[in-house]
Amino acid sequence: MIPTDIDCKSTDMPHHICFKHWLALLLLCLSATTDLTAQNDVVREDTLEELTVMSRSAQRRLEEVQVGVEKIDIGTMAKAPSIFGERDILKNLQLLPGVKSESEASSGYQVRGGTSAQNLILLDGATVYNAGHLMGLFSTFYDGALNNASLYKGTVPAVFGGGTSSVFDISTRVGDMRQYHFGGSVGLLSASVTAEGPIQTDRSSFLFTARRSYLDLFLKMTKDYRNNTLNFYDTNLQFSFRLSQRDRLSLTFFRGRDNMGVEDLMDMNWGNTTANAGWLHTFDDKHHAYTQLTFSHFGSDVGIDMLDIYYTMKGFIRHLTLHHDQRWMPTQRMTLKYGFESTYLQLQSAEWDINLLHQREKRDAWSNAVWLHHEWKVANHLELSSGLRLHLHSVLGGAPYYHLDDAGNITQTEHPGSGHIVKTYTHLEPRFSANWQITPRQSIKIGYSRMTQDIHAIRGSSMSMPFDRYTMSSNLLKPEVADQVAAGWAGITPGSDYDFSAEAYFKTIHNVYDYRDGKSFYSEIEIERLLLGGRGRAYGLELCAHKNKGKLTGWASYTLSWSENKIAGINNGDWYTASNDRRHDFCIIGILEGRRGWEFSAMWRYNTGQALTAPSSKYEVNGRTYYYYAERNGYRAPASHRLDLSATHTKRLRHATRIWSFGIYNAYNRYNPYVIRFINDEDKPSGTTTQLTAMFGIVPSITFALKY
Repeated sequence: MIPTDIDCKSTDMPHHICFKHWLALLLLCLSATTDLTAQNDVVREDTLEELTVMSRSAQRRLEEVQVGVEKIDIGTMAKAPSIFGERDILKNLQLLPGVKSESEASSGYQVRGGTSAQNLILLDGATVYNAGHLMGLFSTFYDGALNNASLYKGTVPAVFGGGTSSVFDISTRVGDMRQYHFGGSVGLLSASVTAEGPIQTDRSSFLFTARRSYLDLFLKMTKDYRNNTLNFYDTNLQFSFRLSQRDRLSLTFFRGRDNMGVEDLMDMNWGNTTANAGWLHTFDDKHHAYTQLTFSHFGSDVGIDMLDIYYTMKGFIRHLTLHHDQRWMPTQRMTLKYGFESTYLQLQSAEWDINLLHQREKRDAWSNAVWLHHEWKVANHLELSSGLRLHLHSVLGGAPYYHLDDAGNITQTEHPGSGHIVKTYTHLEPRFSANWQITPRQSIKIGYSRMTQDIHAIRGSSMSMPFDRYTMSSNLLKPEVADQVAAGWAGITPGSDYDFSAEAYFKTIHNVYDYRDGKSFYSEIEIERLLLGGRGRAYGLELCAHKNKGKLTGWASYTLSWSENKIAGINNGDWYTASNDRRHDFCIIGILEGRRGWEFSAMWRYNTGQALTAPSSKYEVNGRTYYYYAERNGYRAPASHRLDLSATHTKRLRHATRIWSFGIYNAYNRYNPYVIRFINDEDKPSGTTTQLTAMFGIVPSITFALKY
């Protein structure tokens, strides 16, 4: 990291920053040429390589009835620059209009004024939380295991529920039922392997992928860091069976894990585990049924032993879900989708030991939903999509529940029995969208969607961390409810060489929660005592242009947006800028098809800095400095921008394909803000110093892949 003093107001220091600094310290030893005292620009070996996420063809984008949906083909563009030599589907989402990165090089993303915690991420129907390795520097998902994905940022089909900002639905690919294939890749920081093939020809198949970083091997080579730990791994296993011409069975398993430690001072590990079994039954060509049983677990474990303080904290979220839906086409112009879902939830907000103090908060819930979704092509130029989802969330006993006064003090405690329903929240979620093709090459879309969310992530900064505190709706905390209206225009040129789109949206959110003034995630074990609830709003405009044909292709996107909250007891009860608010985001990508197997790409992006809370004044009491904050998120970090370049050479050998990828991340060596903190100015009684910490300078990379 490169600390640099900047001319801007400061932010209060997020409580997780110390871990970020330790992470960067460990990564410094990845290169033998890195010298801490020399402030070498290359802190981590980055790469700019392959995966690019792009919507479907121009004609399909024109005809899509859902507003604000991106149908993603994992293999369409393995060409745009990416960091660390890792194809990263989550980072490539951030190149789309309306989608923003949480921070420099982070896989965490924010959609249409929401936080990353308001995104529902599904892998084969199982919920995944905090989908990033090494604090978000790598995506949890290895692209070699993925088939396709859809991002819903506007109107959402009624089959989905649980994310008030967006739904990202990812599917694992099926192994080849006729031939065996093997592959592997080696980058500067990690390696991966892939194997797939038939178990019984044309009847069953398997797919196995595994990826592991070898950062810990670099650490072992150093004198100062050999006793530290820093690694991650993920693995996918999928089996597919054709039981008959009408029945298919699939079994999938995923596990991703991170391990990080600094000798005897700190130890952290976190990760996701998912498993599911799915049965697809075909009644006839127009009627299908799908039944699925899924399990997902996200857990984190943190331990610190320093400065005479021993501290550990554990948390987890578990889902066990039964899902059933059917698709029926009574006519060529009409499709009906209907089904139900039932989920048993367990959530441990925190279990911590602070010296001799042991505290724990764990709760259970039962969520159920039924839905009906209808698509109707009224005429060749008009298509409608409508749906209704009934969602019920029941808070279950077996843990203490509280009543609080206005100051957050407990006035009464209840101990309902295990399985007893403490409270049930019921919501109807209507969905509607329409596509009117005003000409064969232009269409207008409108839509409305209501979404609810029962699980809340409580964060001390705008960035997601694996040890953020989560909580469910309870007798005091209500589900988030988001209503969004959107309208857009899409057009293509003759021959589909170019296509253009524009969408505007307005979203309101009820039951948005934020920390009380002076509170942080570890202030109380009873998480309701830390929070105040209110409402939020977000609105903006998204523009996008694609060049689809020729040796040079690519796209440019621009987003203008606002995000605000209003919570009684915070900022004097006035509207204030949300921490994830960014006014402008611009991205342009060019991909050039060269000769003799070469492909070149470049990406330049610009975004306004994040909103910050800065101290308005300071004062001293008994020799200690204290700060006064008059306005929540009233200041803004400097803007970020960078240029990434990559070149890929692909050569087909007799029995394999060889791929070399070269990249330069941040080609003109821009130090973009990663952490901004406030430091007392000893020379000025009323002054402060603001320090900017940049994660990267210019970073070259190289990756080698071989596929059989």
